[in-house]
Amino acid sequence: MTAAGSGLKWVGRAIRRLEDPALVTGRGRFTADLSAALWVRFVRSAVASGRIVGVHAPAGARVYRAGDLDGARPIRPMLHKFNYQPVEQPILAGDVVRFVGEPIAAVAAATPAEAEDIADTVEIEIAELPAVVDAREALVPGAPRVHDAVASNVVVEGRFKTADFDATIAKAHRRISVAVRSRRQNATPLEARGAHAAFDPASGRVTLTCATQMPHLLRTAIADSLQFPEADLRVVAPDVGGGFGQKMSLPAEYVFVVWLARKLRAAVAWSEDRRENLIAAFHSRDQHVTLDGAFDARGKLIALSTDVVANSGAYSCFPTTCGVEPLMAMAEMPGPYDVRAYSCVARGVATHTCTMAPYRGVARPVITFAIERLMDKAAAAFALSPDEIRRRNLIRTFPYTSATRLVFDEGSYVETMEQAVAAIDLDAFRARQRQARANGRHLGIGFATFSERTGYGSAAFATRGMEITPGWETAEIAMDPSGLVEARIGASPHGQGLRTTLAQIIADQLGVAPAQVRIVHGDTDRTPYGWGTFASRSLVLAGGASVLAAQKIRHKLLIIASQVLEAAADDIVLENGEAKVLGTDRTTPIAALARAAYHQAHRFKGEITQGLSESADYDPPGTFSNACHVAIVEVDIETGRVRLEKFLVVEDAGRIVNPLIADGQVHGGIAQGIGNALFEEIVYDGFGNVQTATLADYTPPTAAEIPSIELHHIESPAASSITGAKGLGEGGAIGAPAAVINAVNDALSPFGVSIDEIPATPQRIRAALRAARRD
Repeated sequence: MTAAGSGLKWVGRAIRRLEDPALVTGRGRFTADLSAALWVRFVRSAVASGRIVGVHAPAGARVYRAGDLDGARPIRPMLHKFNYQPVEQPILAGDVVRFVGEPIAAVAAATPAEAEDIADTVEIEIAELPAVVDAREALVPGAPRVHDAVASNVVVEGRFKTADFDATIAKAHRRISVAVRSRRQNATPLEARGAHAAFDPASGRVTLTCATQMPHLLRTAIADSLQFPEADLRVVAPDVGGGFGQKMSLPAEYVFVVWLARKLRAAVAWSEDRRENLIAAFHSRDQHVTLDGAFDARGKLIALSTDVVANSGAYSCFPTTCGVEPLMAMAEMPGPYDVRAYSCVARGVATHTCTMAPYRGVARPVITFAIERLMDKAAAAFALSPDEIRRRNLIRTFPYTSATRLVFDEGSYVETMEQAVAAIDLDAFRARQRQARANGRHLGIGFATFSERTGYGSAAFATRGMEITPGWETAEIAMDPSGLVEARIGASPHGQGLRTTLAQIIADQLGVAPAQVRIVHGDTDRTPYGWGTFASRSLVLAGGASVLAAQKIRHKLLIIASQVLEAAADDIVLENGEAKVLGTDRTTPIAALARAAYHQAHRFKGEITQGLSESADYDPPGTFSNACHVAIVEVDIETGRVRLEKFLVVEDAGRIVNPLIADGQVHGGIAQGIGNALFEEIVYDGFGNVQTATLADYTPPTAAEIPSIELHHIESPAASSITGAKGLGEGGAIGAPAAVINAVNDALSPFGVSIDEIPATPQRIRAALRAARRD
């Protein structure tokens, strides 16, 4: 990442986040802070499946129905592979409803309270129809169909099988199976969704300020739906209070708010409350995964058969489609393990439930949970320790091409595990565990090793057959005549610390301090077209594009400095705000060079172009992070309560740009993974009614449930990443559920139970113990 003429000073330093002072002093700018002439409240379906008979509104109220939305096209994301069945999601339901919480009508009033009061008086008549909630039940012949236009409830199906699979599995010394279940979750960002659309009568444009992770694609999608030129819409993502994937998909509510602002030529706003978010915002997980592993006599996995059933909900999320979960599971299921014979059937199944969308880690928390449970069961069957079974199966040689033809770059799969085993002192724990059991206490330790595919460009997305193929990123960087640097990016951070890490990367290239670098993002009028922030991609892609653009500016600065200082450009370094000739005391301020680039451009004519403004694109193949997670728990067998005593991580995410931010990312992911493992579950009854519509019922972990977390980093700089960095934003959430559940099972091993469902609530643990005692 470094080059002649630059001193590496900032990358690798744990500086405090540049974006935090405004946030912690109450000067952040959020969507809900904006005032509006009209506030919207949506009237939502109270039943999961039915035909709309009538909508009855009070006289004089502004109430809008599907028939009012002249010219609004439905949301219809597309794949062109994997037997994908496109379905249409209306902006407002007009004829039928397909899940509890689907918007049917919208009320507009002068205040949020007035809009809510009117909405409460709107009566919706629905002729209820049979509903199907569970994905496996939706596969049964004769099950209610969610979409009449589709022959079955299977809306996407991937099949993969290596040529040698049948012959290899027939050679198995032992076959071991596991069936895991991951229940449904909600991302529960601190800030729920919200949108503010302001019409400008002078230009005819609308400015949509909203909580989103991908403003440019949101603008494209809304303009397409409402059939007006994209230039007539500006999308601004201000400070966003968490996204985690829930805010990367297109909500029908945002389309409606823009439509209404254009229709009324006014400023219109909507703020989602927590109940709406839990019921009607995009859900996640909800998968059944069955693995059949074939092992040789040494405990080496030689063949793996997989069946994935992913509940897609009522519609297909835009832009990733309902294929994102099952198809990622199919491609990445073998994880960090060297297995060459592989077979998989992965299906996305429509149900009468809230639409699913990516959530931190996407399919990988579930597939890691599945493969790690398989490894622990294999360890028990072969009388091996959990670390030994992994030691015999982890990938060791790089680059490594998986059975599904994914290319793994340099990693440290064995090394991270070995370091974790040493740091946790496994032998000492086993001695303590034996003593605790003698005293009636049940401690357990669980391991999870995994890979995290990150920072991949358009080539990876193209293999999915997506009609919209994201991937590349662009950075535009300018140094103004005063020497201040402004970088404009298409990525859209919302808590990841990207303003700081990009400023560190750019500062090293240009020889200035990060405080002199301003990162502009989240405004389609001010930034280049880009794909936003998701999939642990922004530091790799936006960082790579920023390096390339900054190198062009550095080259110009060195050319100017060589004239000003009368020295060869190769003998000049840019650092600490100055250009300096090596081995001498000759210096000049970088700000003076910037001034000369604009005001004395004639002096450098023929060598460089005027000014200091450059752009660059970056579209890499991607890179893999990896880690080993270790959890130590204590299970109270009388209550089923699980207490986490310690959590340890050894992670390899390539070059760490800012250790403080990297650690924070891992900590946050682990907290969400613990929620996945033990606490969080969206519960539907058999009729499709959500039973967990408040935070009294849907229970994310608090600080009291999060143990001390010990982090260790191995840095294997990625050759396929210009910065050397790999993504790490999702890793904490990927490995934690498997590590925690393996620890729970280790603690309960004397009772012969196997907990293979998450969250492992006290009720489920007690039920498993009771069943074991009956047997």
